[in-house]
Amino acid sequence: MFLTRLSRLNPNPFLLILTRHLSNPSKLHDRYSFKPPPSLSPNTQGQNPNHNNPKKKQKPQYRPPSSLDRTGQKPIHSDLPFDFRYSYTESSPTVRPIGLREPKYSPFGPGRIDREWIGVCAPAVDPKVRSVEGAEEDPKLEEKRKRRRQKVQGEPLTPAERKILVDKCQRPKTKRQINLGRDGLTHNMLNDIQNHWKHDEAVRIKCLGVPTVDMKNVCTQLEDKTFGKIIHRHGGVLVLYRGRNYKPKKRPVIPLMLWRPHEPVYPRLIKTTIDGLSIEETKEMRKRGLAVPALTKLGSCALYPGDI
Repeated sequence: MFLTRLSRLNPNPFLLILTRHLSNPSKLHDRYSFKPPPSLSPNTQGQNPNHNNPKKKQKPQYRPPSSLDRTGQKPIHSDLPFDFRYSYTESSPTVRPIGLREPKYSPFGPGRIDREWIGVCAPAVDPKVRSVEGAEEDPKLEEKRKRRRQKVQGEPLTPAERKILVDKCQRPKTKRQINLGRDGLTHNMLNDIQNHWKHDEAVRIKCLGVPTVDMKNVCTQLEDKTFGKIIHRHGGVLVLYRGRNYKPKKRPVIPLMLWRPHEPVYPRLIKTTIDGLSIEETKEMRKRGLAVPALTKLGSCALYPGDI
């Protein structure tokens, strides 16, 4: 304003040119690449400078990964030729339960595997079985397991090779070990054995507690379910060999159980009544037996031959 008044009072050509340049900012921008700040520009005084900028999209709330979320994923398929059970040594497929303690919730999670849980196991033959009566194992599965085990094992080990593998699995040379506890050979333990076979040809398994009562059954189930070979046994310590033709990249798919299922109701091992008698008749017979005088009394140490 001061320059315009001065140019009117004193019409100097230099002042006229300067007032024109300052009054028209577009010419300044064209000539000097000058752009006035938004706070001083007359057109943007009543507008919000961030009006044209779109608002940032808020990030979705973090959800921790869940193994139960199977949206968009197919069920896991496993070609293992046996029924999936929680414990393979503490339960027998020949004994049929008389009831279930809970609904048939699959311990693998809803929709995670292509086998249906029937309350006792996940059968490999017919996944559409819905009754407990169909818990018997197909005899063809045993033949299939034998063929697969022979294919993985290959030629038998020589005594020298067996000694080398057993020496590698001794406690002073390695600390790798799988403990087999009161639940026996569980389903998730099969995956642990496969993980150990990634690094070593043999794995040491130590049996503790109840499974040591029937070690023959433990050895049979280990060889049957893992397709391995027990090359050493000393008490409750076993050495399980994976086989000559075993390939870690082609290991079988073993879906993991997410929780322990409730045990079904089995018939009592010790009967409370005698066959053919009612409960009242059995109690009466027991009272008569207790009232009969003893023929002889045994000593605290043992039975003597003269007492017979």
